[in-house]
Amino acid sequence: MQLPNDYLERVYAGVLGKLIGVYLGRPFEGWTYQKIMEELGPIEYYVHERLNQPLVVTDDDVAGTFTFIRALEDYGIKPDLSAEEIGKAWLNYIVEERAILWWGGNGNSTEHTAWLNLKKGVPAPQSGSIATNGQGVAEQIGAQIFIDGWAMVAPGQPELAAKLAEQAGKVSHDGESVYAAMLWAAMEAEAFVASDIDHLIDTGLKQIPSDSQIAKLIADIRAWHKAHPDWRDTRQKIQDNYGYDKYPGNCHIMPNHALMIMTVLYAPHDFQKAQMIVNTSGWDTDCNAGNVGCLLGIMNGLDGLAEGPDFRGPIADRMLISSADGGNSLNDAVRQAYFLTNLGLQLAGQQSLEAPKNGAQFHFSLPGSQQGFRPLTALDAASGVRVGNTEFESGRALTIDYEALGPAQRAVVTTPTFSPREMLDMRTYDLMATPLVYPGQKVRARVKADQQNRGAIETRLRIRVYDERDQLSDIDSAAVVIEPGSEATLEWTLPETDGQPIAEIGIAITGTGKRADGRLFVDYLRWDGAPKLTLKRPAGDGDFWRMAWVNGASFFSKRFPAAFRIAQNRGEGIIIHGTRQWTDYQASGQVMIHLGNYGGFAIRAQGLRRYYGARVTRDGKMQIVKVRDEDTKVLAETAFKIEFDKHIAMKVSAQGARITFEADGISVTAEDTAADAFRDGGVGLLIHEGALSSNEIRIGGV
Repeated sequence: MQLPNDYLERVYAGVLGKLIGVYLGRPFEGWTYQKIMEELGPIEYYVHERLNQPLVVTDDDVAGTFTFIRALEDYGIKPDLSAEEIGKAWLNYIVEERAILWWGGNGNSTEHTAWLNLKKGVPAPQSGSIATNGQGVAEQIGAQIFIDGWAMVAPGQPELAAKLAEQAGKVSHDGESVYAAMLWAAMEAEAFVASDIDHLIDTGLKQIPSDSQIAKLIADIRAWHKAHPDWRDTRQKIQDNYGYDKYPGNCHIMPNHALMIMTVLYAPHDFQKAQMIVNTSGWDTDCNAGNVGCLLGIMNGLDGLAEGPDFRGPIADRMLISSADGGNSLNDAVRQAYFLTNLGLQLAGQQSLEAPKNGAQFHFSLPGSQQGFRPLTALDAASGVRVGNTEFESGRALTIDYEALGPAQRAVVTTPTFSPREMLDMRTYDLMATPLVYPGQKVRARVKADQQNRGAIETRLRIRVYDERDQLSDIDSAAVVIEPGSEATLEWTLPETDGQPIAEIGIAITGTGKRADGRLFVDYLRWDGAPKLTLKRPAGDGDFWRMAWVNGASFFSKRFPAAFRIAQNRGEGIIIHGTRQWTDYQASGQVMIHLGNYGGFAIRAQGLRRYYGARVTRDGKMQIVKVRDEDTKVLAETAFKIEFDKHIAMKVSAQGARITFEADGISVTAEDTAADAFRDGGVGLLIHEGALSSNEIRIGGV
């Protein structure tokens, strides 16, 4: 399969288009056209501030789209990925009542209903079928809103995109909802190689039954489009013939798919106009605008996003992907573009892209990319600080422009590495996340001062850490002086932070004289190595230290004497901290089991159902187990007597294929050389139908 030469950039544009659409439409999701016109008027730009809401928020459209695609990574990068395998990914990455989905109740929320079926052992596609859930539940909008990733890994392959979207859609939906998902996925895949909108629609129609209701709806909208030059007349036709009042449920596929088809017919090559039409039209605005944005992003590229107002700047590539893999939650469009592109390359039988700049987490390699870096507003912050992206000797670099920088001022740019404070103001969807960077890791950033700069500058690495009042405090590295035209590599081993999460990382600039003006190029910023830290209750009464754990337990409260006390009512509960960057490391601490069939540590945890467990059991065993979906394999065990409410000194380490577990001086070791071995992941505490506590957990290298 010959992939487009600009495949990566088109994927990047598609991801950005998705984000822009979702963030545009999210603040007034569910409003009617009439209410939007009365209270907001035509949606020409972001309106979140007018409605007192954050811009970058947790949302099912983003979280589901960029989480469910990971089934390819987990179950094999193959064209015949099954609904059953994607359903297993749901159970691994979705935290009940907390992550990704709208938890609206059985029979109210289609996705919640499907998740309950999966949890009861009903596999996909039965979990989402009409036979299981009824037509009204099965034909809501959800199958369509998550499909963009399946299209972006199948460029120019509409049949493959439709096939993958069908399997994904059938986890939770059926009937016309799945047809809509298949059609739109095929359109997006074909948009990599064609830009005629009628051709794209015809391509999508080939993937679904010609007598389907979706096909009939599209025929009607095409006819109305030809008859009515003004999109508002066609919108009224849709409301009259396919409005919400014609269908059961609260967010049916038919009305919303109709608005999307209408939008791309009236504005196929005008991103801003398309976003205005689809958002002003109302109903499920974030879903509809996200799908439209992705399609037009792919079809028209980065230049198409830039023809209207600056939609990219306020977002700065930021995205939140709430899931049980907390290290994937604080994310950005560049990181996702590379991930999806590499999946697509491997599906096509080609080599993955080489990681830019030797695998640096922030490398700014795509045009206009900022990877979340924005100027910091503070009392000592200089005015006139701007962030940009430009060509550089290594490809591209982030630029920090500053002017009139006095000795008492700082030009500071940072990017989020953990949940921002505005998450407290987000509605509907929780953010499950862990920090990206940790004490003990070495941070490096290559920077270069422009030759035309006025005055030397001091540069420092900066982290921003939550404090006892859940406010952000600054910690800086030692300063490095950089003369105009010179460069430096800033290095810093991150210090302990009293158990508090690192919320942001970036660079601070100060002048060395009366005034400094100029530009600093940031080639990359990266961190490496195993963390070295103690997880504990920090001083004060803040919450973010506890929210830095993915909470997959029934109960996890800070109101107990022990820092970490979890309880699980049914089955297994787990809380997880850390990222997939953690590979070889150890965790140790005093653990107390108050009640339960087993409890202990998890290591290399990659979600709720993918980890190694180091546990002691009520029936007198000490075990190392490998948990993968519904299967638990005992890798090693020995006798061990536990007593409830008594401390057990535990230590578990992972080094290469070897897992070692010690409990009160007794040790067992296991080797996992299987192809599906876990090579990375965070640490966890786990308990089965009971309660467990620990006051501190020490993490370090091996």
